Amino acid sequence: MAQAAGDGYSASVRRGTTTTRGKDVRSSYDIEQTIDGFGSTVWRACVGFFSREQDVQDAFQDTFLKYALADTTEFKDDEHRKAWLIKVASNVCRDMLRAAHRKDQPFDDAAEQHLWESSRTTDSPVTRHAELVDAFRSLDDPPRFPLYLSLYEGYTAPEIADIMDAPVNTVYSWISRGRKMLKEALS
Repeated sequence: MAQAAGDGYSASVRRGTTTTRGKDVRSSYDIEQTIDGFGSTVWRACVGFFSREQDVQDAFQDTFLKYALADTTEFKDDEHRKAWLIKVASNVCRDMLRAAHRKDQPFDDAAEQHLWESSRTTDSPVTRHAELVDAFRSLDDPPRFPLYLSLYEGYTAPEIADIMDAPVNTVYSWISRGRKMLKEALS
């Protein structure tokens, strides 16, 4: 049966979206291209929040699910898309952390975490990297996320201020404080 030219289906096909249960989602090609282009950035942003790989995977998937469902969001360019994904990833991670604080950690997870931490006793490059990640995670949230955006993603303080909806001078303070705290944690 042919679809009428004025219905929502043909409009969504022209925009490159798919309709699923009454909701428009981005095309699979768009989603795949975005994951290929920005997946590692989103992954690194999520790693800054969690120590368990399963949590990082959940946050990563939730971020791209939100991207898939954000069909009406228009992006000026790839930098705008990247900043949007980073912002969404940080919000997803914070929401997951808030929800995790309301739950008790199962004994098996606590034991697994203890074994992971006690197995890192040598000064190999892997251990040094793990120390850096642990020190980074130990930072409070306001300096941690802006410091991550500055050091790993190469954003400037004014760009970070736009992403985080914060004053530029506050971002400079966060980055400075974060670097100092990271240096102290690693020494």
